[in-house]
This record gives sequence, structure tokens and C-alpha cells, in this order.
Amino acid sequence: MTIPRILIVAGSDSGGGAGIQADIKTATMLGCHAMTAITAITAQNTLGVDAVHPVPVDMVLAQIDAVVRDIGVDAIKIGMIGSPRTAMALADRLRDLPGVPVVFDPVMISTSGSRLADDATVAAFDRLMAVATVTTPNLPETEALGGVEAMLKHGGAVLEKGGHGEGEVVIDRLHQRDAGLPPMVEWSDPRIDGMATHGTGCTLSTAIACELAKEWTLGEACARARTFVRIAMAGAGELGRGAGPMAQQGVRLDLNQSRWSPMLNQVTVPATDIAASEHFYRLLGLKQIVRSSRRYARFESEGGATFSIEMTGDRQRPAVYFEVGDLDIVVPYLKGQGVAFAQEPVDRAWGWREARLLDPAGNEVCLYQAGEMRRFPPWRIADA
Repeated sequence: MTIPRILIVAGSDSGGGAGIQADIKTATMLGCHAMTAITAITAQNTLGVDAVHPVPVDMVLAQIDAVVRDIGVDAIKIGMIGSPRTAMALADRLRDLPGVPVVFDPVMISTSGSRLADDATVAAFDRLMAVATVTTPNLPETEALGGVEAMLKHGGAVLEKGGHGEGEVVIDRLHQRDAGLPPMVEWSDPRIDGMATHGTGCTLSTAIACELAKEWTLGEACARARTFVRIAMAGAGELGRGAGPMAQQGVRLDLNQSRWSPMLNQVTVPATDIAASEHFYRLLGLKQIVRSSRRYARFESEGGATFSIEMTGDRQRPAVYFEVGDLDIVVPYLKGQGVAFAQEPVDRAWGWREARLLDPAGNEVCLYQAGEMRRFPPWRIADA
């Protein structure tokens, strides 16, 4: 199977939090090969942008032509443009790549508030929206580009990001006009507190491009990309004195790369004394991330796999958990192959969707989807 090839057209961030640096980290963690066409070099950190040096248009195009001619491309992400001439030349070049998904993040202002696109460049965004599969503006960018309806007239879908909105819940909306697709898909999640917000838009748009390259639908790609961003935010440490970088490198076993292949990342074993078992597994070096004093505890191992202990009553065998990309495709397929399920897919109160079966020896197997709820549930131990 060919590694998905992602061409990233964007600016360089010397602080490593956004731009090309965030894009490469995201594509790598999602199992893709990142190629770049750098449009601008910036001197910046978590506090702001000190200087911007646009790359000449001919050099931007030369980078694109070099990698496409030799390596090929399965999806394209466009971020910071650098100049209106680059935007127009890029739009013309993308017309030579029909059928390749294009994700356009209309970068105008950095997280720190520095302006990254002048009025002439923003005016040229129309040309890029006309060739984009989806455009991913935040709320201020949506307003600056005339609103969702005006953007949809260019032909592509619009993912309206709600991170700049008010309140404790972040709402993102995917607007699309293709026949047979819902005109709007909405996701809402609790806002993640913290300063690790630099590069969220870059990371999201690159993740969408990666998932489109793997042939997920646009709605599925957006949902998976949102989960990647949230986990990268939740796992970030504190770097710098301003809006810090996310932890793309910390998203390890949280998103299965395919619909079908199961990924082992969670085991639960029965316990008779939760406190004694907690102490034992902490001594082994596991990091405890969830505690329910009377019944359950969960730990995280190096690399992101999780391990749980549970007061289980009659069950005396461990349960192994395999995460799949799309539970509602995998379960019908397995049933068609004669596999019997003890429990059909169901949404659990703890945020997992799961189905259960027994192997020939009677061992319990759980097929599930959990996303951020495996390692970062709301009841995660605060200092874990």
C-alpha cells in the first residue's frame, strides 16, 4: 500500500508551533509522507511574529513541480500564502492536478495576533477557494471572506471553525453543497483550557488532507482531524511564555489509520483489591490517569497504550480491546463472515462506542472507538 503523499504549501514557523513545522509533525504522526513548498520564512515564537520574508513565486512553484514530478501527490494542504501573486499562480498550478483533494486554510492572522496576509493576498483567496475541496476558516476569517454562503459559491465545502466563539463549548460546522450529502454537519465538544493553541488551524487542515488521502469521506476526515487536534492540545506541555505549541508527537495510538485493521491499545484485567493493584502497577512504572476508588483504574504506558484494572464479579479473564477506524463497517463485515457477537455496537456512558465477542477459548474481545476519551476523558486525574 502506497504511503499517502501530502503536499503542504505554507510558511515556515521558526518556533515550531505552526506552519510547515506543525504540518510535517501532523502528517508524520498520521502515517503520511509530508512534502513541502515553503511560501514564506517567518521569525516567530509563542509571543508573536518578528519578521516575514516571502519566498519568490517562481521558487514556490519550482518546489511544487519538483515533488509532484517525481514522488506524486495524494492530497494538498494550503496554509500561509505570502503574496497575492503566489496565490494566483498556485491556483493555476492546482488546476493541473484534477482529482487531488485540496484543503485550504485561509491564514490571515497568527494565534498571537500578527497579520500574515495583506488585503491584496486576501482578495486573491477567491482563486484558491475555487479549486479547494474544503476551506477551513475560523470565525473572523469567515466574516472577512464574506460569510459561509459567499464562500460556498466558489464550489467547495466550508468547515467553519468555532474556536474563536464564546462559551465553554466549541462548535465546528461543515457546510457542503454536493448532492446526496447533508448540507451541514455539526460537531460540539467542551473547550480545552490552556495556552497550547498555536498551530491549531494548521494542524487541523493538514490532518484533514491526510485523512482525505486515505480515502475517508470529507465528513469522516474532518471528524478524525478534530480528534487529532484535541488530543494534541490536551497532551501539550508548557513551552514559551505565550500561545504555546501543541503536542502532535503525543498522538500515538489514538486514531486507527484504517477502517478495517484492528489496533491493540487497551487491556483490562480483573482485580480483587483495587488499591493493591493500583500500587502494584504504579510500581511497575505505569502512569495512572483514571481512578474510580472502588471499582476501576486506568494507566498509560510509554507510547500511549492504556491498561485498566476492574472489579469484575464473575469474570476472571482479561479483556483485550482493539480499536477500529469504523466500528459500524467492521462489525457487519465480521458477522457476514460468521463471527458471532455477544454485544452489538453501543455507545457507552464513558464515551466509547464498542461491541464485544468471545474468541474460541472464551476470552473476551472488545472492538471499539474512543478517540480522546481513552487517554483524556473528563475525569482524567488532574496531575496525570
